[in-house]
Amino acid sequence: MWLKSFAVAALLQMCLSGSADAKGPFGSVNVGNWIGGAFSSDETGAFSHCAATAPYASGVILVVSQNAAGTWSLAFASPGYHFNKGENAAIDVTFDGQEQARLYATAYQSNMLTAIMPLNVVRTFQKASLMVATAGRAVLNFDLTSTGPLIAALANCVTKVKADGLDKAGDFTKGAAKPAATADKQGSPPAGKPAKGAKSGFGTGFVVSANGHIVTNNHVIDGCSELKGNLTGEAAMVLRVVSSDATNDLALLQPSSTVAFKDFARIRDRSFHSGDSVVAIGFPYHGLLTSDFTVTTGIVSSLSGMLNDTRFLQISAPVQPGNSGGPLFDTTGQVVGVVTRKLDGLRVAVATGTIPENINFAIKTGALRDFLDNSVVPYQTAEPKGELKTPEIAGNARAYTMLISCKGTEEADAKK
Repeated sequence: MWLKSFAVAALLQMCLSGSADAKGPFGSVNVGNWIGGAFSSDETGAFSHCAATAPYASGVILVVSQNAAGTWSLAFASPGYHFNKGENAAIDVTFDGQEQARLYATAYQSNMLTAIMPLNVVRTFQKASLMVATAGRAVLNFDLTSTGPLIAALANCVTKVKADGLDKAGDFTKGAAKPAATADKQGSPPAGKPAKGAKSGFGTGFVVSANGHIVTNNHVIDGCSELKGNLTGEAAMVLRVVSSDATNDLALLQPSSTVAFKDFARIRDRSFHSGDSVVAIGFPYHGLLTSDFTVTTGIVSSLSGMLNDTRFLQISAPVQPGNSGGPLFDTTGQVVGVVTRKLDGLRVAVATGTIPENINFAIKTGALRDFLDNSVVPYQTAEPKGELKTPEIAGNARAYTMLISCKGTEEADAKK
């Protein structure tokens, strides 16, 4: 009961201007374990913000808020916190073991740290199932249940109160937009994503069956209204999405009409080790660099990804935007992973003062095979036999590695 009372107090204190004076809630936001509503400023009586809280067994309460100007924030509150007012702290948040962001928080009250959330973080928060927050030596895990409808309800709250006033505040969960329809009111687009109004993007894919099934990353095709693929030097073909897995960042495509491919990739059917050599092939910066695919080499640096996520390999082979969804080969020319992302060097440099080099990630074949099995794809595996030179691996891959082109809508949010 004390935690619920503290959650209400945290709601009242939530104000981005730094003032702890607020009245409310007016109306209600009730989504899963989240409770909240609209609030006004004591000083002016005007609408201030919409916010909701969720308590956790750790004793920490999350507070999500959008103010009248459309700015989103995330706060961490606890009766056990004792900050000096105005104290600042950097909080690193990781979503589902993949997406990372650094938030800069301020203690406007002694028991709460509040940070502005850029729009790309809001969108990730909205879709994620788990958030890990790290500040100094403190590491906290938060199960993000119902955050999709929560963000939609808070956005609906701000819109309705600004239009109708606090006197007509009601149940803001009713009539809320779909979870993905978060208003674009602040900040710049996330790195690697097209700005609002952008119409296209590019990634890489590779054929994995005689039936023409093509593997790529889910973030390559997410938000696309039209997809095309083409092998180097060949005409583009229209593709359709067969299945997708946002959690493991995998997607399966097929040509809309029957197409005969000369060959397809085989997946390695033997364990892989740290230090083994790898070859990455893809189409980075398409339209700026060569129209042919590029080839880079490196080693497996680690058998796990960020925060020991065992679905991923860490590799030193350089990759860039456009490599996403491309095949990662061993020295026998068999697929050992799907390239998915690189570490954000600028963000790490800001946090640590040093620029990381060649820290990139690929999805392991275990996750890939599970995805293909669930999609009933007749892929083939093979044991490694006889090493090939890198030009031979690239030459063989030419028959089944393709450029994926995405044409998105006005609100397309695909990461290429």
